[in-house]
Amino acid sequence: MKTLAQIGAELQGYDPQALSADDVLIFLSKLVDPVTETVELPLFSALGRVLACDVVSPFDVPPHDNSAMDGYALAGAHLSADTALELEVVGTALAGKAWQGHVQPGQCVKIMTGAIMPQGLDTVVPQEFVTVRDAFVSIPPGLVQPGDNRRLRGEDLAQGRPALSKGELLTPARLGLAASLGLQTLRCVRPLRVAYFSTGDEILSLGEAPREGAVYDSNRYTVFGMLTRLGCEVIDLGVVRDDPALLEAAFLKAAVQADAIITSGGVSVGEADFTKAMMKKLGDVAFWRIAMRPGRPMAVGRISSVKSASSPDDTCASSYQNDSESRASILFGLPGNPVAVMVTFLAFVRPALLQMMGANSPPPPLLKARSLESIRKKPGRTEYQRGTVTTAPDGSLQVRITGNQGSGVLSSMAHANGLIVLRHHQKNVAAGDEVDVMMFEGAI
Repeated sequence: MKTLAQIGAELQGYDPQALSADDVLIFLSKLVDPVTETVELPLFSALGRVLACDVVSPFDVPPHDNSAMDGYALAGAHLSADTALELEVVGTALAGKAWQGHVQPGQCVKIMTGAIMPQGLDTVVPQEFVTVRDAFVSIPPGLVQPGDNRRLRGEDLAQGRPALSKGELLTPARLGLAASLGLQTLRCVRPLRVAYFSTGDEILSLGEAPREGAVYDSNRYTVFGMLTRLGCEVIDLGVVRDDPALLEAAFLKAAVQADAIITSGGVSVGEADFTKAMMKKLGDVAFWRIAMRPGRPMAVGRISSVKSASSPDDTCASSYQNDSESRASILFGLPGNPVAVMVTFLAFVRPALLQMMGANSPPPPLLKARSLESIRKKPGRTEYQRGTVTTAPDGSLQVRITGNQGSGVLSSMAHANGLIVLRHHQKNVAAGDEVDVMMFEGAI
């Protein structure tokens, strides 16, 4: 396992006092490793989990050529581009069972959506295209081509080929795909365990009486929500006062229980507080000044412990087993201001946790939207402005900032649906310019 100093040495121009947002992401990608323990889950419990093994299709889907719509099945070779075709209807093929008859030249079969294509037939004419007269149908020329409206055997999934890949997040569509293969369970990476606590004597827990100079703790609830959306098992350790003994106990308790630890407050560079000192005492921790706004200070590192953990399961063949082993929790020390906590989580912590979960899904693409107003921006730092994206009358996307962009103004985050990402070297934005937007949907 590489130390933080070794990881930093691999980054060209690494300076913990002036890190770009891109360098933070590179550093974290080298720091974290995926968990290896797996668990077998029923499909109804697997939503949002990460698949631990490839799923190979045990059969073709669909298992037979079948009709894509209600209509009339025929041999496409009989179609003409110039002349109407009249065919005798000799039966009806229903979904769920094979039609047992035999079709002669000049005949067709009425067929329902999903029904197996009768032998020798390869084309379906939609029922609304034909004229029915007694036991005959007339098909106008040029409406369909041979092979139209037929689903081919195995066109969705071929037997013996991967249907789902290790590392994929199990979305509703992927659960449905697994169900179409008759699978009742899926082997998934076990949920990531993340411990969180807020720090500071000025922080009030809900239910405490207000007092001068103190604020209620909103960070516990925003972080809890973002971790829950990510599918993590959240270990809430509450608010920890600025007391060395209490802080040490909280860090050690978190390290025993969790794969990752998230704190808020007490990480400002040069700040002489107990939180920062305790991080240094207990772990291999770096303190960064990131060229970003909001959220400049951040701590990252490892805190080691001995815990009861499951043995690695690279073969996906065994279940969770207990084994006492030495391990290290990844530490993310976030700023104290509410918006800075959410921004640093979304920009840096969330991608790192997804990597720890074993997810191989690419990050969601940033949307392009036209700014409805000018935005001041200094080059040399990445800025994350809270914004609301809407659709313009011409169908294009447009975005407007949500008022005061101070790092403590949580209301502007609550009213936004995305972050306007202004790049490190970017300058002022004029009204009408295109900007990148990181949308919130599914994350917060």
